[in-house]
Amino acid sequence: MNIIIESTLKTLHKTKSLLDNLEDDLLCDSSVSPYYSSIGSHVRHILDFYECIFNINSENQIDLTARSRNKEVESKCNYASDYLNSIIKKLNNLDFVMYETISVIDDLGIGKIEIPYTYGALLAQANSHTIHHYAIINYIVDRLGIAVNDSDFGYNPTTPKQVSIN
Repeated sequence: MNIIIESTLKTLHKTKSLLDNLEDDLLCDSSVSPYYSSIGSHVRHILDFYECIFNINSENQIDLTARSRNKEVESKCNYASDYLNSIIKKLNNLDFVMYETISVIDDLGIGKIEIPYTYGALLAQANSHTIHHYAIINYIVDRLGIAVNDSDFGYNPTTPKQVSIN
């Protein structure tokens, strides 16, 4: 298996663990300041990013702004789990050349632009993007009093660990 796919699947497994331990009311709770976003909105955003990657067009373009934004994924654990499982299945079946050049369309704040990428670089970005959103989710779960039994949840693998001095 490709190392990028393997890493991505390992990262996305954390979403599965999170969803397995949530109820719908906590998934869509947007009461935490300062942004008032929900766990579900971040999960949906993460999965939409991956879904865009699978929607490469005949011109070898991937449009990261063409997200589905299904509100049911944000508010119902079973919809979020089904969406996650469909992304995992697609990743497991993804046949790509890591160094293949593709065009990525994104909006970096001043309108849509087209950026040359490799397929591997885009998948690596998606994995890092997921971890970044896990950090935000980690703040939300902490404020909502939800236990996440994963000391690495929301931490980039390159983040130095604090060493306890006894």
